[in-house]
Amino acid sequence: MIKLNPAQRQYLKGLAHPLSPVIIIGEKGLTEAVLKEAERALKAHELIKIKAGSDEKEIRSQWLERICGELGASPVQQIGKILVVYRPAEKPLIQLPR
Repeated sequence: MIKLNPAQRQYLKGLAHPLSPVIIIGEKGLTEAVLKEAERALKAHELIKIKAGSDEKEIRSQWLERICGELGASPVQQIGKILVVYRPAEKPLIQLPR
């Protein structure tokens, strides 16, 4: 997981704004299948939005932490039920500011 500075986080938030969620965490919660889909989405897109189905903020925060920890990604933002996650590809598509 890379550590994002405030300028990088703000840049990624701007890029994520028009994106639609590519993954939805349903009533079964954060399953292995959801993690596999997140892995595939991060490989393809680097920056993804995930819609979390839980009404509990603490559970959504735990899911974000687990996704980032297990997939080597960085949390960008959590707004309500939307989680934004970033992980650079081997050949990055997104050039982060310094």
